[in-house]
Amino acid sequence: MRGFTRNSLPLSPCRVVAAAEKTKTGVKMPWMTLLYVAFLFIPLRIQLCYGDLADDYSDDEPAPAPPPGQDNCNGVFLSYAFTSRSKEYPHVKNVTAQSWAFNSIATIVNSGTEEVKGWKMFVGFQHKEILVSASSAIIVDGSGDFPVAVGNGTTLAGYPMTDLKTSIDTAGDYNQIAVQVQFAGTMFGMKEKAIPMPKTIRLANDGWNCPKPTKDPTYMHVCCKKNPKFKAKSPKGKYLPKQYGDLNFMYDVLKAYEGSYEAQVTMDNNNPLGRLDHWNLTWEWIRGEFIYSMKGAYTHRIDYSDCIYGLAGQFLSGLDFTQVMNCQKKPVIADLPADRANDTKIGKIPYCCRNGTLLPPLMDESKARSIFQLRVYKLPPDTAKTVLYPPQRWNITGLLNPQYKCSAPIRVDPTEFPDPSGLQATTSAIASWQVVCNITKPEKKKTKCCVSFSAYYNDSAIPCSTCACGCDDIDTDTCNPNGRSMLLPADALLVPFENRTAKAKAFAHLKHRTVPKKLPCPDNCGVSINWHLNSDYKTGWTARITLFNWGDTPFEDWFTAVEMKEAFPGYENVYSFNGTKLKSVKNAIFFQGLPGLNYLVAETNGTKPDDPRIPGKQQSVISFTKKQTPRINVRLGDGFPSKVFFNGEECALPDGFPRSAGHSSRVSFTAVIFIAIMTSLLMTDRLH
Repeated sequence: MRGFTRNSLPLSPCRVVAAAEKTKTGVKMPWMTLLYVAFLFIPLRIQLCYGDLADDYSDDEPAPAPPPGQDNCNGVFLSYAFTSRSKEYPHVKNVTAQSWAFNSIATIVNSGTEEVKGWKMFVGFQHKEILVSASSAIIVDGSGDFPVAVGNGTTLAGYPMTDLKTSIDTAGDYNQIAVQVQFAGTMFGMKEKAIPMPKTIRLANDGWNCPKPTKDPTYMHVCCKKNPKFKAKSPKGKYLPKQYGDLNFMYDVLKAYEGSYEAQVTMDNNNPLGRLDHWNLTWEWIRGEFIYSMKGAYTHRIDYSDCIYGLAGQFLSGLDFTQVMNCQKKPVIADLPADRANDTKIGKIPYCCRNGTLLPPLMDESKARSIFQLRVYKLPPDTAKTVLYPPQRWNITGLLNPQYKCSAPIRVDPTEFPDPSGLQATTSAIASWQVVCNITKPEKKKTKCCVSFSAYYNDSAIPCSTCACGCDDIDTDTCNPNGRSMLLPADALLVPFENRTAKAKAFAHLKHRTVPKKLPCPDNCGVSINWHLNSDYKTGWTARITLFNWGDTPFEDWFTAVEMKEAFPGYENVYSFNGTKLKSVKNAIFFQGLPGLNYLVAETNGTKPDDPRIPGKQQSVISFTKKQTPRINVRLGDGFPSKVFFNGEECALPDGFPRSAGHSSRVSFTAVIFIAIMTSLLMTDRLH
């Protein structure tokens, strides 16, 4: 057809005029004809080509085409694309030891009709990856800054864009409904041409279902949809409802100024077995903030040098930095001691100044909360009163307490407080964020306490497992970190491990047991608990629990708890402690010291210089009845706890428990069968 371009599309008036303009310096045409054509198309160009002019002169790039599968997703669309990798130094022949630098991109798009608040995405990394950076997100699982090991997968949360709005509410604004996370990191154990893809990707928010992702060699995607059966708390206000956790933090901004704000941090212990002693709280400032002053707490490092030599010194040249408390990106915050509670400058805050002790509500509800306040300075471009960001990557630890895993801060409705004047009124925080921390099960050989078992019917005590609390600070050339602990006489449990060697060897020879050439390493625990089966009779039975403190720090207001799967209904009484059956923790019995006896002293020196050191010790007898548990078999394991806790920390249990005669846990059943068969054959041969 005539008058069409090479793409078989008719020339628009704009293109025609542009073509005509180009001929001024190209093909020669009569000037009157050119003038006539130009005047003819000027109004058409103005009216019809405004969009083309915008395209020609606009700085915005055209929106990219949606990835495969996104158009058909009525929910949240997630994708992961591997982009590149390169070999890192050192270059080694061992494939599993060779490191590679990799780059990839994860995208999360809200293509549904419901806003996603506080989005979280799980990426199932599986090649010993170490992330060096991740844009537009923070790592929820890690307690520190990059680099962070994510070889078992990791969960990311949005930062600073935490919510994904809908296309309907934003007129299709891609910048409000989608986030792209660019990863850079190191990975191991892949051949040169292999493509390191994660196992899976999914939306980690509660109430969403994600099928298995669709995978290509370098790309995977999945469409997650809201679970219709999930009943979430309907938010009363603009933000997410508050969540429940073992330990909850509230970060409330109370006052806002140009360039700074005042905030209050409240921590609440909700778990009946949760506890903190001498707590240390850390977080990370992402946008250059620093702590000017605090009340109710302090930072371990009081130093303003990081401000002077950093961006703060450039932007806030008129500020007197000598009054600044801390300029670290990751400050370590601690509670004030009790003698500073009435200090008008740094104290006078309710629920402060307890030397870092946070007890379970069951022990003392007034001591299950801790509060401190701080003044925070901000840097450009965040100096406006309304620009507020909480610190990220929260982590809290205690002396001998459970390990907590904390979420990213989520925006919640502003906290309300009673009016300080005493009027029947409430005041609200300017902005509030919640951080939820939950207790995690300690990894093997990384706990802080251990348990030994003994019984009246067996003179062999089963001590704590080898390296139960780790052997990082022990010379393993002199002992076996993987060896099985040696059975001991009961009195050996009363002395430190270094004084047990002679007793263990002598006891092994007495019982005709083999002594290994390389003896097992110690348990290396600061606290150990012995559970001794004391008696077993027709209508009931008794046990004795003994707590040993092998460390230099005493424990005030200590508690311990035991899980008794079969014996729990028959719990009757404890005689030297206070005992309580817990309703919120299945089959758990809670013990604490009586008034005046709630102090577990530290280890002390013996009477003579050569005597072994003496541990701090507390013990009590516990009685059980068989009326509610008539089928209980005390000797075969029902009389021993399945879990033991000390100050909230789950302790390591031994490999077995003492058995009565004929039921030794250390004798191989296979060996018994073999001996029986051989004896039978010998007897048969002898008879013939």
